[in-house]
Amino acid sequence: MIDEIREIRSRTRREERPEDYVAVWSEYEPYKGRERSFVIVLRTHGCFWFYHSGCSMCGYFSDTNPSPVSGESLMVQVEKARKKYRGEKVVKIYNSGSFLDPREIDRETQLKIIQSFPEAERIIVETRPEFINEDTLQLFRDFRERLMIAIGLESSDENVLRKSINKGFTPSLFLERAGLARSMGFSIKTYILLKPPFLTESQAIEDSVNSAIFSSQVSDVISLNPVNVQNYTLVEKLWREGYYRPPWLWSVVEVLRRTSHLKRVVSFPTAPGSMRGAHNCRDCDDQVIRAIEDFSFTQDPGVLDNLPDCDCRRRWEKIIRYENLSFTTLGDQ
Repeated sequence: MIDEIREIRSRTRREERPEDYVAVWSEYEPYKGRERSFVIVLRTHGCFWFYHSGCSMCGYFSDTNPSPVSGESLMVQVEKARKKYRGEKVVKIYNSGSFLDPREIDRETQLKIIQSFPEAERIIVETRPEFINEDTLQLFRDFRERLMIAIGLESSDENVLRKSINKGFTPSLFLERAGLARSMGFSIKTYILLKPPFLTESQAIEDSVNSAIFSSQVSDVISLNPVNVQNYTLVEKLWREGYYRPPWLWSVVEVLRRTSHLKRVVSFPTAPGSMRGAHNCRDCDDQVIRAIEDFSFTQDPGVLDNLPDCDCRRRWEKIIRYENLSFTTLGDQ
């Protein structure tokens, strides 16, 4: 199955102009309240792990270039994007991989990109923990009060990381490298994945709660990311064959409730309310999505209490209560 997906991915990727970024937009960010943020997705060669085997849910390879992209071309992308920059206090720089991986973006260009936004109070970049080390962090020491490093831990359970997500690193490595960055004055944002494949709904909730608590010791912000079904992934194949359902929005609410005592937990689901994203039923999706967003900005768990008394909630409760019985064996009785 994995070989089949990799073959499809190879056929669907095409060479793009290396001077063209993938996308630019503005959105709200929970920073000192509700602030506008500027988002740029740079086109690079992509995550090295994709070329190794890839994560089960990640389809961001489609935004990358089959050939390496030079530092000069990346700076052209940044210069083009800056024409749409309106002085937002928060700037998010994504590259469908690891910003700190010198194979994607060379060290000199990494520094130039950060220096391109002197107006920003916070700049967020994403990386796998393998690329966080003292030498790399020293390169950005003058920006540590403004630079937030985002890491996709996804789960603190080694079995989930290895068998459900195929993440390629361990929770202990995340803890070590995130802790190093914080000790040197950088802030950390941690992504937690809700409902990777092969977990029941209740198992997924427990995994996300445990993972948020685990990562809170080295995180300034924890972002709960419900799985959305992306093209040409293992998750999509399972979904199309009826073996996977994205998480319920009620599950997102449950995890946020149970982790609301932590420093800052937020969730901005991708494609919420759609069949490929976290959803309930069409009757209550919009209200629940608004409550999740309100909580993410206010950190007030009370906004999660005033939700509609929808029939689908009782269906979700039954699923949570009874689905694990399908794993009961004679020896458990």
